[in-house]
Amino acid sequence: MKANQTKTVVFITGAFVSHEGWNTWKRYFEEKGYTAYNPAWPYKDAPAQVLRDRQPNDTDLADLTLARLVDHYADFVKNLPEKPLIIGHSLGGLITQILVNRGLAAGAAVIHSVPPQGVIPYEFTFLRAGYKVLGLFTSMKKTYLMSLSDWQYAFTNGMSLEDQKASWEANTIPESKRVARGGLTSQAHVDFSKPHAPLLFVAGGKDQIIPSSINTRNFKAYKDKNSVLDFKLFENHNHFVVGLPTWKEVADYILDWVGKH
Repeated sequence: MKANQTKTVVFITGAFVSHEGWNTWKRYFEEKGYTAYNPAWPYKDAPAQVLRDRQPNDTDLADLTLARLVDHYADFVKNLPEKPLIIGHSLGGLITQILVNRGLAAGAAVIHSVPPQGVIPYEFTFLRAGYKVLGLFTSMKKTYLMSLSDWQYAFTNGMSLEDQKASWEANTIPESKRVARGGLTSQAHVDFSKPHAPLLFVAGGKDQIIPSSINTRNFKAYKDKNSVLDFKLFENHNHFVVGLPTWKEVADYILDWVGKH
């Protein structure tokens, strides 16, 4: 199946944020004729404030691993009537790359994707924005919640204080430290030499937690010359790209790209 033949799309959210951030995208793709899904992570299918009220003692979420999370989405996709277009943001991008590697997508777009194992994210801004979720020297039985100040640096740099606060309230939720650590292990493995469905990388020039340089190395790691692989940089987008007022620019670019493949 080609990417432009499927009429099913699955949106995969990243770490720290609610899956409800995809709601506008879901409605937009439905208007374009897709059957759209934005399934939550395990133990995260609740409003953001409800999930924050469980912090830091949501032991079920704290025990979640990346391997189990990937399998959660793999099982969801396998139960669909056709291979979908998969669109993932941040850690959801990494999950998407793994699902593509398993042959589960008709096509995929990864937006500011966390890199798989072997693509080393050494940039200072990545380390500053993301190291706390690893939970070094803290209990793995407790979840991590990104503070407003960290949210301002990692996701919403360049936005007004009012918009930063509102976006934190609407989106930010506790996170599993085990999932974050899994991104540094073989749980995040991708075979870059394997043929794959059409795959588009989207990067943001203002992203501090996943700088465009990381996306570039991720993109260039793929080696199969017969597979469709493309890259697009939006210079003015930070990591909150899915929720920015300009989100439709990215959505339309993806839709146009899918139509060509």
